[in-house]
Amino acid sequence: MKTILIVDDLKSELDLMAKYLTNAGYNIIMATNGEEAIVKILANKPDAVVTDWMMPQMGGLDICRKLKKNPETAEIPVIACTAKNRDVDRLWAKKQGVKAYVTKPCSQEQLVSALQEAMG
Repeated sequence: MKTILIVDDLKSELDLMAKYLTNAGYNIIMATNGEEAIVKILANKPDAVVTDWMMPQMGGLDICRKLKKNPETAEIPVIACTAKNRDVDRLWAKKQGVKAYVTKPCSQEQLVSALQEAMG
């Protein structure tokens, strides 16, 4: 069973993504901010990270950059899940190392499809 770390500062979003991914057969780890996410990523080495892009202190971009700089975590795919849905935002995120991009509100099918795409 693959393990996915989901990161969002809004409990309602975190709970919804956890429900979607649990229903799809994934093991879930949750974090409510970027700092907590980094600690949990290093401790658990998840198969992928789904992160909100805009959070206080450390957002999804910062999480992605930290993972890509660390040889131990550089290969973990990052999926952005955000309300930003302009093409320029998608392209910019991809240039930062994001493997897939999902806009909120997302369906279970969209999120699972993005994860499958990102994990290959």
